[in-house]
Amino acid sequence: MTLQQFMNEAISPWMREDGPDSDIILSTRIRLARNFAQYTFPIMADEDDLTHISDFIQREYENQSFQDYHDFAFMPIEDLSSTERRVLVEKHLISPHLAKQNQASAVLISKNEQVSIMVNEEDHLRIQLYSPGFQLNHVLTKVSELDDWLEEKIDYAYDEKHGYLTGCPTNVGTGMRASVMMHLPALSLTNQLNRMVPAINQLGLVIRGIYGEGSETTGNIFQISNQITLGKSEEDIVADLQSVVSELIEHERKARHYTMKESGTQLEDQIYRSYGILAYSRIIESKEAAQCLSDTRLGIDLGIIENVSRTILNELMILTQPGFLQQYAEKNLTPSERDVLRASLIRERIQLEV
Repeated sequence: MTLQQFMNEAISPWMREDGPDSDIILSTRIRLARNFAQYTFPIMADEDDLTHISDFIQREYENQSFQDYHDFAFMPIEDLSSTERRVLVEKHLISPHLAKQNQASAVLISKNEQVSIMVNEEDHLRIQLYSPGFQLNHVLTKVSELDDWLEEKIDYAYDEKHGYLTGCPTNVGTGMRASVMMHLPALSLTNQLNRMVPAINQLGLVIRGIYGEGSETTGNIFQISNQITLGKSEEDIVADLQSVVSELIEHERKARHYTMKESGTQLEDQIYRSYGILAYSRIIESKEAAQCLSDTRLGIDLGIIENVSRTILNELMILTQPGFLQQYAEKNLTPSERDVLRASLIRERIQLEV
């Protein structure tokens, strides 16, 4: 697998598959923070230590496979252009923090892009595993097996009392962040979500934007994840998140039903107007595109818009991001040029579908 192959496809192969509750849940992810016991953690490490970690990962795991995750590709961050880094962030394969690193930082990615292992970010390793739809227990099983496979060759920094030791104190314990990416247009439209956020926070969970901590919420897509890792088992963390997300799914479906019943004509008008903008506009900014894609996806899920697949909406949500637009154009673009190209790509992709 080459870097160019990762860059050419906007949507990861696994994202083309439907999963449980995929009308509301885009994806499930579990990330594990791990560190080598014999090396200083990245926040204080010198370049030699970080280079030892990076070289070890490349030597032991590049081109290797584990279960369904084949042909791991190793990519040093310093070898990537700013556009290539941005594309990997937009595909959720690396974090915005790793994209800013140069010193012996890297990423190891499986061919199907379900597994991404960030090297020398805030921790020596940040192991991510994705699945489509709502599959927390399945993802926990698979990432645990992957973690065990890595640990056959790595001595992790672990304390009997505190658990896995990490660069950030909030990750000490399990070192696990479980998250679910949700599309919640009806809860947003009815202003119910804002009232739910404080209660969700009190349960030790947090709602963030599409790219995690510090990112902006666009297109009614939200990332729900755990905040607490110490004092709870992996199974307890997943059970808590499972319970809250299940309730959010139920509330979103009720809100969709209520909105259709009480304001069906207005909702259909909003959905068709957004679809019309996507299908015919010549200039479109990223925020407007995200909102129109959200409305159109809702229309597809409600059966209002037919003959357009949910998958192309997933694809366009990534394809229309600034990094991908510049990768597609093979040059740096001004904001105005991106707006024109974004509109053109959306029109072409929708016309191919209908």
